Amino acid sequence: MLPAQESVGRPRLYCGQACRQRAYEQRSATAKAGLSDDVVLVTRAELDGLQDRLYQLRCAIEDVQTLLTEKPTKAELERSLADLVRSTGRLDRLWLNGKAAG
Repeated sequence: MLPAQESVGRPRLYCGQACRQRAYEQRSATAKAGLSDDVVLVTRAELDGLQDRLYQLRCAIEDVQTLLTEKPTKAELERSLADLVRSTGRLDRLWLNGKAAG
């Protein structure tokens, strides 16, 4: 096994130039608006979408909890857990992109 190579210079902060540019745009927009760096701006549609996804996840968890009190069959439990994983997967892919204000 080869020894791990150490990189030269500072560690990367961004996965690529596009992410670096979006971060700059976000910092610039919040600075122009007089907002602090920890403020996150989202559209109403993005917030509504996130809340819908969280509600779906909560319902899937409650379904599994209810099923567990009813002595489910293996197939019922597998189906319920698959629904739970599907609900979680949608949240896992959620990414809010920084956008310039205006």
